[in-house]
Amino acid sequence: MKINEYYRDTAHLNLNGSIAALIPAVMIVAGNLSIIKNKEIMILTIPFLIYSLICFQIYLFRIRQSISIDRNMANSKRIRESLFETQHLLVLFLNTNSPRLLLYFPDGHLAGMIKRFHNQGLKKLRISKIYALYNLDSEAIGYFKVTGKKIEVFDHKRHYLGCFEKRKLDWRTKKKELLDSKGRFIGAVEGSSTFMDEQVINKNDLPDGRLRRGWMPVEWSPLFPEPNTPVLSLRETLSEEDKLLRMSFIVNEYFIER
Repeated sequence: MKINEYYRDTAHLNLNGSIAALIPAVMIVAGNLSIIKNKEIMILTIPFLIYSLICFQIYLFRIRQSISIDRNMANSKRIRESLFETQHLLVLFLNTNSPRLLLYFPDGHLAGMIKRFHNQGLKKLRISKIYALYNLDSEAIGYFKVTGKKIEVFDHKRHYLGCFEKRKLDWRTKKKELLDSKGRFIGAVEGSSTFMDEQVINKNDLPDGRLRRGWMPVEWSPLFPEPNTPVLSLRETLSEEDKLLRMSFIVNEYFIER
């Protein structure tokens, strides 16, 4: 899925919302004309009509964005990298019946996605909340198992890498930490989740990763028209396993806290 397809899909979601809002309005009008026959009842259609109009305007706006991005992508240079080779990824959340966190290269092409992983067979009966990181070939290359206030991280071979752990220090203070496979402290998540500016600070007080909104480079704007598109940055010298472990904090950010 290219970034223009993301905007096209979000446009269609708003179009569906616009059409859905018309259904109760039509039912009110039909019921009033055939049975009730009271003009004042027609006032009840106004909220639905307003909502439908707003959704339709958003649909038109998103479609125009999608068309513009499609044209700009023809002039962009394709980045031939894997998900773990790039330093920066743009993060967009697609809120559907099956929510997905889409990760894009700055060139507008999809790098991968995180979505709910459903076990097969008898394991499906077990109550669990697992999210998987998929690459471009739809192969699961990492797993995030949510258990209480902990997110356990596994590689594609189901080897345990470590975890993200959230502890409550007092009634308003929480501490977010990253632990390796042996339970040793390797970093903490600091910053503001409200304004989406969080960093992974390692035990040497150096940044390993950062998720922030409102700092997208201007040169990316032809393909990502929303200036507040969140950008995920991971230190290039980290191994694939280390990057996967540190990505657990965005699972917490999007699928648990928001």
